[in-house]
Amino acid sequence: MSNPIQARRGVPARHLVKVAALVLAGGFAASLALALAPAANADTYVPISGAGSSWSANAIDQWRRNVEQYGMRVNYASTGSSDGRNQFKSGTIDFASSEIPYGLKDGGVVDTPPSRGFAYMPIVAGGTAFMYNLRIGGQQVTNLRLSGDVLTKLFTGDITMWNDPAIAADNPNLSLPARKVVPVVRSDGSGSTAQFTTWMASEHQSLWDNYCKAAGRSTPCGVTSNYPTVAGKGFVAQPNSQGVAGYVAQRANEGTITYVEYSYALKTGYPVAKVLNHAGYYVEPTASNVAVGLLSAKINTDKNSPSYLTQELTGVFRSDDKRTYPLSSYSYLIVPTGTQSGFTTAKGKTLGAFSYYFLCEGQQQAEVLGYSPLPINLVKAGLEQVRAIPGVAAQSIDLKGCNNPTFSPDGTNTLAKNAPMPDNCDKKGVEQCTQGTGGAKKTKTAVTKTSSGTTKGGTTGSGTTGSTGGGTSTESGGGTDGGGADTATDGASDAGTDGGAADTDNTVTGGGDAGGSVVGPDFGGGPVVCEPDTGVCMNVIAEPVTLENSAAPVVPAGAWLAIGAAALAIAAPSLVAFLARRRNGSYSAKGGVR
Repeated sequence: MSNPIQARRGVPARHLVKVAALVLAGGFAASLALALAPAANADTYVPISGAGSSWSANAIDQWRRNVEQYGMRVNYASTGSSDGRNQFKSGTIDFASSEIPYGLKDGGVVDTPPSRGFAYMPIVAGGTAFMYNLRIGGQQVTNLRLSGDVLTKLFTGDITMWNDPAIAADNPNLSLPARKVVPVVRSDGSGSTAQFTTWMASEHQSLWDNYCKAAGRSTPCGVTSNYPTVAGKGFVAQPNSQGVAGYVAQRANEGTITYVEYSYALKTGYPVAKVLNHAGYYVEPTASNVAVGLLSAKINTDKNSPSYLTQELTGVFRSDDKRTYPLSSYSYLIVPTGTQSGFTTAKGKTLGAFSYYFLCEGQQQAEVLGYSPLPINLVKAGLEQVRAIPGVAAQSIDLKGCNNPTFSPDGTNTLAKNAPMPDNCDKKGVEQCTQGTGGAKKTKTAVTKTSSGTTKGGTTGSGTTGSTGGGTSTESGGGTDGGGADTATDGASDAGTDGGAADTDNTVTGGGDAGGSVVGPDFGGGPVVCEPDTGVCMNVIAEPVTLENSAAPVVPAGAWLAIGAAALAIAAPSLVAFLARRRNGSYSAKGGVR
């Protein structure tokens, strides 16, 4: 058998670099063979650029990498929803991404829509999660539970210590430490902030009003994409989802908690709090729990409305379904409907083809990336919106070929319908489950409450796959004297001294007092991430910025390193299937499934 690389002369070097990174990350032989195959008779596409939401950036980054093999170059800057909307309005980008539409009255200023024609297109669903860094006796807590009023008090400065009785009431099985709570909020205008404050303004108005009043905001205090600042509260501000997640994920920043899309907790290996829903159960923002919650969302279905397809989430917040994650929502692409502001029909051809890809094939990867795929009604509506893009090569899409896990013949949301009910230990008033959450899902908590009020070693976790942490692992440790060691695929390693775990898939972030976030001697502190385009591994570094009572958020002067797209390996099976369909003639390079 001939060497596949030698047999395919003319393969660009950049493709070989990506293949090498893919093999290092996951070792998928099928992906290797298909990635080396050049696209035959590929269309010519001009580059397009977008900016905005960091909440949805992990999904967008994966999708844009997937379509590179078809000659599409989609540049995207994760600068925050507010910046994305502003750049689209000024005409400096071709498309934007945001969780909130234009028209928001933010701090007394109305975010007016642009003069150029535009439309909203749903791209993916997800849960705004509460990622935290907390240890008891040197061991990482992975099964924290928080009710709505407690969450609000944490992010308004009314609760300042982790051993507060209100937090203890949510967590009867934990002896919480006398450690200061450090809320980490966004320093830039963001959809994540708007989603979180929408929920607080709806469900905990008085607490939110009191905080806003202290920040000099008028009340009643509504939705804002710029988090109010109050001097002396001890909050920390970071730009973008990468910034807040990277700050919390540093081993030294114990006691921190932030709000961020669930995908970032999975990528950094850190846990998220289970949030109490209206039905009295603490739930995690998994793909199925988000899908259940969004069954109660109201979508603007008036095609003549400038807010067509945007969301109203009060029904989600108050859903009585036991499986609902209450802070579930959609993210949107803002696409042009005219050729103003430098947008051309040639760019429209690229944007249209990219949109066809992520509305169909891309949704298959949503769950492993930490999101929830769109339901069939929003995919159909999104496909209609694609036709409004100037220059698009319009396609007639057969939805049967999309293989979206939410689709069913009768139109019901299969993912939501089959979502499992929460365990009894997730019920309010019952001692909590021991299973970890988020990126720490495959490990059980290493701390429990004893009769004397101290902590002791917990149980040993077993490996899981896919969105629950990635890969299959072999773990050991747990007791107060049990050491642990980690062998990571990027060459890094760590060890614990007061109890920990041995891990072979580079995702465990626990360990003992001397453990940490899978960090090797060559990398320093913070989570290690590897850039798929280069194979270079590095730390995510974040700098502390204390909020003061000022109109403009404080942004650090230091350089920021984005969390890499490590989801490439776990997304490979869906990508392989997609490429196979294309080679068999079931996918058109012009942008859709035939």
